[in-house]
Amino acid sequence: MRIPEETVERIRQASDILEVINDFVSLKKRGSNYIACCPFHNEKTPSFNVNPVRQIYKCFGCGKAGDAVRFVMDIENIGYGEALRYLAKKYGVEIEEQEQTPEELLRQNERESLLIALNFAKTYFQELMQQTDEGKSIGLSYFRERGFTNPTIDAFELGYSLDQWDGLLQAAIKRGYNPDMLEKAGLILRKEADGGGKTKTFDRFRGRVMFPIHNVSGRVIAFGARILKTDKNQPKYLNSPETTVYHKSQVLYGIYQAKQAIRQEDVCFLTEGYTDVISLHQAGIKNVVASSGTSLTTEQIRLVARFTPNITILYDGDAAGIKAALRGLDMVLEEGLNLRLLLLPDGEDPDSYVHKVGAEAFKAYIKQHSQDFIDFKASRWLTEAGDDPLKRAEGISDVCASITRIPDLLKRQTLSQRVAQVFHVSEQSVISEINRLLRKQQEQGQKEAERQQHRTEATNRQAAPAPQQAPTTDDINALLSSLSDSDADLPDIVIPDAPARPAAQAKTVQTPLALQEAECIRLLLNHGARELEPGITLCQYVLSELDDIDFQTSPYNLILTLYREAYAQGDILLAADFLNRRVSTEQAIQEQAIHMTTPRYEISDGWQKHEIFVPSEEEIGILADAAYRNILRIKKMLAEQRMSQIQAQMREPANSPDEADRLMLEFMGMKRVDMEISRLLGTVISG
Repeated sequence: MRIPEETVERIRQASDILEVINDFVSLKKRGSNYIACCPFHNEKTPSFNVNPVRQIYKCFGCGKAGDAVRFVMDIENIGYGEALRYLAKKYGVEIEEQEQTPEELLRQNERESLLIALNFAKTYFQELMQQTDEGKSIGLSYFRERGFTNPTIDAFELGYSLDQWDGLLQAAIKRGYNPDMLEKAGLILRKEADGGGKTKTFDRFRGRVMFPIHNVSGRVIAFGARILKTDKNQPKYLNSPETTVYHKSQVLYGIYQAKQAIRQEDVCFLTEGYTDVISLHQAGIKNVVASSGTSLTTEQIRLVARFTPNITILYDGDAAGIKAALRGLDMVLEEGLNLRLLLLPDGEDPDSYVHKVGAEAFKAYIKQHSQDFIDFKASRWLTEAGDDPLKRAEGISDVCASITRIPDLLKRQTLSQRVAQVFHVSEQSVISEINRLLRKQQEQGQKEAERQQHRTEATNRQAAPAPQQAPTTDDINALLSSLSDSDADLPDIVIPDAPARPAAQAKTVQTPLALQEAECIRLLLNHGARELEPGITLCQYVLSELDDIDFQTSPYNLILTLYREAYAQGDILLAADFLNRRVSTEQAIQEQAIHMTTPRYEISDGWQKHEIFVPSEEEIGILADAAYRNILRIKKMLAEQRMSQIQAQMREPANSPDEADRLMLEFMGMKRVDMEISRLLGTVISG
């Protein structure tokens, strides 16, 4: 359903882009703006820029740009209307809409329908635990035994599923939910009941306590469920399957509840289980997440990196815990994060240990016993090696292999000194080993690239059509003789497509004229309302000089047209009109406006401190000259373009003498215009 325009405007006015983006990325102040590593592509150096004055963002790496609404659309992969509803809920803006019918729910995009169904299931499980005898006696009692308080249960939205075959299914059908959507959400299962082709539909989760899994913005995207009775035929934990909205390798349990604390503490504690997260959160250690029963993945590490560059892995002290810690170690280093590791006493996990010693003692234990990855690995190698020099050498090589994963050269050099100190060897020997391993990795990478190229070539050879016999001279003569000299239809010539280039290599090449058109639009967006002299704005000057000229590049011509239409009504458009989509709903227009109004760099205050003054475009004289020269360049390029067209026309043999004379006169006129503009621009013209 359509949201009224006045409500849309209230939502936009209420939204603060810093608050919205801070829910997903940790921003740092730089000058008058804020920066971060872009959440839309993998990068090590921040290129994501947020302007709180104009309420816009732009990534100078991947080009993503927009306002608060566009950010929510892109980060959550949802539509315009749902992004507005998200912001309305966040800022308490009431949207007057009719309640959606089941038919309207079906018409929504699948992703949003899944999220709605999952939210219904979450609420259903909560109500069962709080309001039914079975839920209270089994589900709520279990959480009470774990020591979870009501605020903690509410914070993680814990629940219980009744030990019934289709309780959720029947409740959902009564509320108008489609069983097909429930199946896609992973809430129900369908299996063939007998050989007659009939199917039986039943709930996936039955007789289990429920742990909703939230995404970064707090929406439920999946469930983890623990059975409480002993049943060898049932797994202890049952998780939602992969769906459109849930990819377990990209999700961290507790990230929604932990993100603010991670940002404030500037470190993220990583554990393995749901109850580890909940118990530590309740104990006041809220900057904690879990990998939810999966091995640590690169996507999960990058999710942590949105909020902090520091991660501490808290794993059980048994052999499995050590193995898990070592498995994730190199991946964390590859992503450039600062890593520490902590193994708890044997037989303990974070949940049991924090209950045993209390929050303060647990924090003290982390501080005293967490190790950087060099100490963590070295202590195990040195214990195992004893006096065996070969084992010590193997340990040094293993630690050096981890150092090669670090992308930062300066960090690698610093850590090589640390390895030398720990193993009591020369720093040069450590550096030599690191370089040897780096060369080996490079050689392996080259060999793999060559193998991949050979596989691709072999595949192409197999797929290539059989060669056709080349046409003979007689074939060509026969074809030519079949065509009349005047009106024969030439056969279509099909040119095979060139091999597609990888998207990463594709480049947008703009003509010189397009660049000047872009500069003209940039001046209008940034300074259109400025007066170049009393009573004459830059917008008025530009539009009068370009009165009979249309731009050849879209969307520049559309923006120019919007300026003309507004000026005809006595108005001058401002950058904010495009940034907030008051004059155009096209995303390309908004992105162009953001690109042209967001400078990548700011002049340091230190320049003024040392009395180094840089002329600013804001100065009227500089601005007027920039606009004047821009208009001249556009007209010069249009003249050159027209001269090229005339020359092509003059080469046509069918021109009459009168037509040839007319073209020559027009060419000479264009040439005079070109030379005069060159003189005004100060361009040197060679004879």
